[in-house]
Amino acid sequence: NKPVGHVSGQAEDGYPPAAALITEANLWAEDKRPFHPGHARGLAPAGRLDIDSTGLLVLTQDGRIARALIGEDSRVEKEYLVRVRRTQPGPLPAADLERLRHGLALDGKALKPAKVSWANEDQLRFVLREGRKRQIRRMCELVGLEVTGLKRVRIGSVVLGKLPPGRW
Repeated sequence: NKPVGHVSGQAEDGYPPAAALITEANLWAEDKRPFHPGHARGLAPAGRLDIDSTGLLVLTQDGRIARALIGEDSRVEKEYLVRVRRTQPGPLPAADLERLRHGLALDGKALKPAKVSWANEDQLRFVLREGRKRQIRRMCELVGLEVTGLKRVRIGSVVLGKLPPGRW
């Protein structure tokens, strides 16, 4: 469960990489498996979460797993809870919610259809099958929403559940 302030990949600008959290001290107390130093060796993120985002981050030693999760042809769903604030007065128009689902482009390339619905009055649930750089934040910006919090809660059948931030 990547907390805010950690980067997904290599350390940058003084921010630690999420892989640095894979220590015996950070092993979730409810996980009954013993820690082995090999757990932390050669880990690479399968996907990314920006420094301001939290939630499920898969770290792997196997490139095949990474490709299955994030490769061009991946069909694995990634689910996010996104807290938003309107930058304009009034509720989000239904047409803009539809555009979030299908009809937006980033960097001149159309986005794949997404499942987007309201989780509550200030939080959207996004289910994506692609992951472009800062995609959800940029999508929201295009329809007049500011993202105030973003948490990935699921990748395929792997659910974050009640794993505390900073734990693995």
